[in-house]
Amino acid sequence: MKKLVLASQSPRRYQLLAQLGLDFTVLASNVKESVPSEMEPAEAARRLAELKAQDVADRITERSDRAADHLVLGADTIVILGQRVLGKPRNEEEASEMLALLSGKTHRVITAYAVVAIAGLSRQVRVGHTETLVKMRALSTEQIRYYVASGEPMDKAGSYGIQEKGSLLVEGVQGCYFNVVGLPIGDVAQVLEAFGYEVWSRLA
Repeated sequence: MKKLVLASQSPRRYQLLAQLGLDFTVLASNVKESVPSEMEPAEAARRLAELKAQDVADRITERSDRAADHLVLGADTIVILGQRVLGKPRNEEEASEMLALLSGKTHRVITAYAVVAIAGLSRQVRVGHTETLVKMRALSTEQIRYYVASGEPMDKAGSYGIQEKGSLLVEGVQGCYFNVVGLPIGDVAQVLEAFGYEVWSRLA
């Protein structure tokens, strides 16, 4: 039986996997979210997703002689406006600035995912990414102030969470909604199934 490990402490990713009834554990990676600035955004996200999954796979291998039963899932989400990558805000002022930039515009959200299948001393890795376009409503200064005061933007790329209070900010989505939440669950499920982890049979 394959054991799934989520290499993330994101409550959004946890919820997306849990709502499918999947049996998994969480072991957050220790990877710092920084890559060379010259990398293309999608490439950077894919690199970070793989680094996170490999970091957790290393730790599992070190402490278990049954590590070959494990699949480790890492992910990284980035928000891009034009050529600018918007990460997680460091403070409320930065969150307000990001939301003002996004106001009334369409931006891209890329979530990269990596699955590491531990097979004895060797590993198999599959990495992919999904891109979604998000159109923001035109936001007033007061609306931004209220949203920032809610505290919701502080741990999220782009300073908003589409599935929570931030749903008020969004005018439309083109592509996978769950990708914006933090994990393109349909695409990830196909990779897990390819590695022998049954997803569909767990729905019953």
